[in-house]
Amino acid sequence: MNKKLIFIISSIILVLVLFFFWQKMAFDRGILKLEIMGPDKIAVGEEFEYIVKYKNNGSINLENPEMVFSYPDGAISEDNVKVKKVTADELGGTIYPGQERTMRFIARLLGKEGELKKAEVKVSFQPQDLKIRNETTSSFSTVLGKLALDLSLDIPQKSGAGRPITVKIFYSSKVPYPLKDLSLSIEYPSDFQFVSATPKLMDNKQYDEPILNESDSKKIEVSGILNGNPQDQKIFKAKIGVWQDGNFIVLKEANRGVAIIAPPVQFTEKINNQEGYVVNIGDRLHYEISFRNVGEEEMKDLALIVKLEGSGLDYNSIQAPDGVYQKGDNSLIWDGNQISELQDFSINTEGKVEFWISTNKKWTMKSQGDKNPFIKTKITLGQIKQEFLNKINSSLIAVQSIRTDSKIFNDSGPMPVKAGEKTIFTVEWVAKNHYNDMTNAKMTTVLPSGVRFIDGQTKVPDGTKIFYDEGTRQLTWEIGSLEAGTGVLDGGKNCAFQLSINPDTIDADVLLIGSSQLSGIDLWTNSNLTTNTDPNYSK
Repeated sequence: MNKKLIFIISSIILVLVLFFFWQKMAFDRGILKLEIMGPDKIAVGEEFEYIVKYKNNGSINLENPEMVFSYPDGAISEDNVKVKKVTADELGGTIYPGQERTMRFIARLLGKEGELKKAEVKVSFQPQDLKIRNETTSSFSTVLGKLALDLSLDIPQKSGAGRPITVKIFYSSKVPYPLKDLSLSIEYPSDFQFVSATPKLMDNKQYDEPILNESDSKKIEVSGILNGNPQDQKIFKAKIGVWQDGNFIVLKEANRGVAIIAPPVQFTEKINNQEGYVVNIGDRLHYEISFRNVGEEEMKDLALIVKLEGSGLDYNSIQAPDGVYQKGDNSLIWDGNQISELQDFSINTEGKVEFWISTNKKWTMKSQGDKNPFIKTKITLGQIKQEFLNKINSSLIAVQSIRTDSKIFNDSGPMPVKAGEKTIFTVEWVAKNHYNDMTNAKMTTVLPSGVRFIDGQTKVPDGTKIFYDEGTRQLTWEIGSLEAGTGVLDGGKNCAFQLSINPDTIDADVLLIGSSQLSGIDLWTNSNLTTNTDPNYSK
């Protein structure tokens, strides 16, 4: 190809490219005037209209127009969409020279007061007799005004380290329409030990409110222990908002601080020689309560009152050699006649009282309201008060039984077993759990020599599995979650499987299955709990 031909072809391509861009640029500059109108400021949640105006300022027809309107983040649209696409037919077809049209989009805006919300619109079209499409864009921003939704925290301004504290969260609505899918979250200081909440919270920090109507007022109370060093400032935070397409839109937030102060008296509680003792049903508890004057003033003629609370305690078993027990309110009292330090409680003086009480062995769950139990010690010394809380472990029960005529599988053979004859039998396991939710729950046993697991002959609840390891001969029922009250408020979780045995000789009782162990992690106390069944023999 000679140079002249190459030059001609290149020139043609250049002219075509320049013509294309000239066409596009010719229609980029004001041929379609596009704007969004709306309020500069709007109350959160108030319904209003965006008005989109568009006008053909050119001298040719604009054909096949299409519009895309993008609502701001957090908007609730009339069609419940984030992006509204408007077709050429819905726009009225070709836009003629000088013609002006409008579109309206109804919305409510959600977000924090003072937040800027930006709406965007784009109109694309095809100029008459041209194959290219052009587009024009515009945007409009609105500032969110006052939100008629109140959120506040009520917390004591000061608290001693290690003392119980109650956090109250109040929220109410004056929004003139129902707020749906609200969610309230709470952020605690790192030294806050959560104990309980009313109503109950998801993960101890989130509460979902399906609907909050105008004039509704709600309250959440959270109880816990606040630790820290004197002069520390502990900040509690609360946020309320809505979930929209997986995103959390904050509507209101509130923060409040608590100052940690040094109390003039330092209390220490030990149960069975441990601070923070986790109680088991059936325990005999030895309390030792020490008190020390760490203030700057001497105190005289004091009375020490210890009040016990909790359904898990057997109050008839109290023994307090030096104290006086008041049965009416389950309190113990000491004064200077029993404890000399209470008579003259000078600076750095330390005293101690002790008593014994048993847990209530007959205490069982009656409803889910008994879940996550604890015992509480309320101490009063003069005007100074402090509380200690001790969590109670759950109680697991495992039941193992042998069936030779179960309706689950086809059992066969003699029972008691006989030498030279094969017996196929069914084992049933039942897992029960009293007070607290358990995780990682499982039941295991090691099969005796000569006993064989029959693969495929199992029946388990949904979500659980039975595994058999031929190498170790361990049989495992993976339960997973075991809710509080399982087997107490209902029939419990149970499984069944088949085993077989064919003994050559029989000299004594034959072990069909050994002791089985039920174990799991207590989600309330974070303790590893176990319990065992008795072995089963053929006799």
